[in-house]
Amino acid sequence: MKKAVLYIHGRGGNPGEAEHYRPLFPDCDVFGAEYAGDTPWEAAPELSACFDDLAMRYGSIVLIANSIGAYFAVNALRDRKPERAFFISPVTDMEGLILGMMGREGVTEEDLERRKTVVTGSGEVLSWEYLTWVRAHPIRWQVPTHILCGERDGLTAPSSMARFAEDCGADLTVMKGGEHWFHTAHWALDMTEPGVLYSL
Repeated sequence: MKKAVLYIHGRGGNPGEAEHYRPLFPDCDVFGAEYAGDTPWEAAPELSACFDDLAMRYGSIVLIANSIGAYFAVNALRDRKPERAFFISPVTDMEGLILGMMGREGVTEEDLERRKTVVTGSGEVLSWEYLTWVRAHPIRWQVPTHILCGERDGLTAPSSMARFAEDCGADLTVMKGGEHWFHTAHWALDMTEPGVLYSL
């Protein structure tokens, strides 16, 4: 039976980005996940339904997820069985990301618990509900996974991704000088040879 590739975009992305990966998987049908949830608990039923629909029609599924899409994926699909996964700049320490934003804004946990939500100077919304949910749902991921991240990722430190990779037995490729969106240069990860990074 033919294989499928499921792509889960990050914030501000869209399912159409899946087309970028079609040439890398010529023997697979490639799909971009349609989801509207902005939180892991909202995105989970949408992503689970998308995966389950493909699982009924394909013998195996390869997962590709970007940025917060990877965080949503590991929460939504932890009990599913993708053949393997490729994560690009994954958010692997959501608690650390939230606490870092709180620190920069001078917001304590007591402040956030009392106010419930705080809008930062950049327009981001800090949420007590989000922080407590993250703490109650630690990442558990046991799928063969390959990770690509930038050396200067400003959302999730490569050291955090390295810990995640060690915990779940993933391969980690770090692009020297790269940032979260890899806009310091044009690079690509050869999905057919995990760990191979080459210039475009």
